[in-house]
Amino acid sequence: MNIDSNSAVICTYGNPILRKQAQKVTQFNSSLANKAKEMLRKMYIANGIGLAAPQAGELIQLIVIDLQQKDNNDPVTLDDRTVPLTLIQPLVLVNPSYTPLSDIQDAKEEGCLSLPNARGTVKRFFEISLDYQDLEEQLHTLRCNDLLARCIQHECDHLNGVLFIDHLSKAERREQQACLNDIKALGGQVDYRDNLMAPEA
Repeated sequence: MNIDSNSAVICTYGNPILRKQAQKVTQFNSSLANKAKEMLRKMYIANGIGLAAPQAGELIQLIVIDLQQKDNNDPVTLDDRTVPLTLIQPLVLVNPSYTPLSDIQDAKEEGCLSLPNARGTVKRFFEISLDYQDLEEQLHTLRCNDLLARCIQHECDHLNGVLFIDHLSKAERREQQACLNDIKALGGQVDYRDNLMAPEA
């Protein structure tokens, strides 16, 4: 996909890349670090809190997350150490894989940078354990809950070709249909420099 590196272009609903499986990262180099940096840049311009590589036109298992604009500083457990979330943000997650720590789920409204102006209530596991690699190929385990856990699950869905609208009830999906049609009319991508009303992830 030919995307201007100075743009804030994000792939939108209707773009086939959002329905494809992302590939595991095997090369940890400056190119990967630059991709993560570029994803963060686009995410900040779009006023988002999370972005997965397929949304930026890359079919690799890479996610960036930053909840600092949400004033969220709940402690998390990173490699068996409790740390404030602010100390490890922004998060760059390579080859992430999570497991729920309990059956407890909560239902909250979500949006998505690939689905501008669409909203819907999604059930997610409240607390998860995440295994991932950093940009230096080091393995880590992160335990977290609430908003961060939700954001990670949302972004991991993107790596598997799943969108939050796939979790909606039939009734809620019907309510969003007009909005989804408008998003499809965007042609598969949007530049958030154009000051669209940006959702969160």
